[in-house]
Amino acid sequence: MSNNNTTISTASSTFSNKTFYDRALLETARTRLVHASYGQKRSIPRNSGKRVEFRRYELFAPNTNALVLEEGVTPAGQSLAQSKMEAEVKQYGAYVEVSDLLDLTSFDPVLTESTELLGEQLGTVVEWVTRDAMCAGTNVQYAGGKTNRLSLTAGDKLTVTEIRKAVRSLKKAKARMFNETGDGKSRKPHFVCICSPDATYDLQSDALWQDVSKYSDVEHIYSGEIGRLFGVVFVESTEAKVFTQSVLTAVSAHTADSAVVTLSAMPESAALYLVSGAKIKIGSAEYTVSSCDAENKTVTLSEAVSNAIAAGTLVYSEDAGALDSGSKKGTEIHATLVFGADAYGIIDVDGEGCLQAIVKPCGSGGAADPLDQRATVGAKVTAYTAKILNNLWIVRIEHGVSL
Repeated sequence: MSNNNTTISTASSTFSNKTFYDRALLETARTRLVHASYGQKRSIPRNSGKRVEFRRYELFAPNTNALVLEEGVTPAGQSLAQSKMEAEVKQYGAYVEVSDLLDLTSFDPVLTESTELLGEQLGTVVEWVTRDAMCAGTNVQYAGGKTNRLSLTAGDKLTVTEIRKAVRSLKKAKARMFNETGDGKSRKPHFVCICSPDATYDLQSDALWQDVSKYSDVEHIYSGEIGRLFGVVFVESTEAKVFTQSVLTAVSAHTADSAVVTLSAMPESAALYLVSGAKIKIGSAEYTVSSCDAENKTVTLSEAVSNAIAAGTLVYSEDAGALDSGSKKGTEIHATLVFGADAYGIIDVDGEGCLQAIVKPCGSGGAADPLDQRATVGAKVTAYTAKILNNLWIVRIEHGVSL
């Protein structure tokens, strides 16, 4: 971790050494970095832009007829084919202001605790960015033989059979297996599975489950590893992806021949979901969103609705699992990821590491703080992104969980 972004005044002897605060930041954040731990790590050289390009050569087709050699005849050469994908790094950050009066009364504990809280917050952001990138793949397996997310129910749980299917898919795609832990220590070849505590609760009821305490061979394990099954090592994450229903509310008012619908409550996810082009259901009819006004609790549809929509009519999205027939509430669907080595990549700039602690003492603001009243402690993800590198090497199992 770089020390360049932290300002410490040696004259302010009440400020502890910056390295201590960096360590506190990392130690707190590290408990959240599960998804970010298994990707291929790449760095963009400094002053080389915000984008990185990954390239992969495509395998030659093993055609037995085409590869037969005729005696004394040189065959035509083959052409190399590449596929590529790009990723762009972004910054994330937050800070806390500490007053001079607080400095005088409980300075060190406040800085330490603020650093730990920021580490937790930014570590979770890094985890979510990586998780969402991993869950953006199209190699999806729906539990219980279902064909889409909307048909999944709580009864379509993660089972041994689902894990075996995912392993079969990875093997058929010739996915590379991991053969060492994150600290470089070797172990038996394996795939990795990241799952939620609810998913492992269901899986652990199977007699074939083997938790860490039952391993027959002594070997190095991952931090947070909970067990293995059919050549898959399981690591649990509280931040595993859960697809929840984005919109569930009701109509408050609407007039005939108007595209504007007033809602009884604006969903928390309005800014993310109720954007131009999004689909929502009002009653039994589907509509396309043009825009929304969270402050006034209104949604503007792409076209006017000729007949007035009655107050109390349910407004909902179909982006989670099966809907309750009455309330239209969608079932929460969990995403369990099973993947091989080099299935995805994580990128930062110049290999500096993505998390930095930044401490500014009272008076460091110059004329902006003329009475030396404010100190700040901050944390920043300097430059980070994640990207799937081989879609066939990462399987997303979507399933319900026991209630």
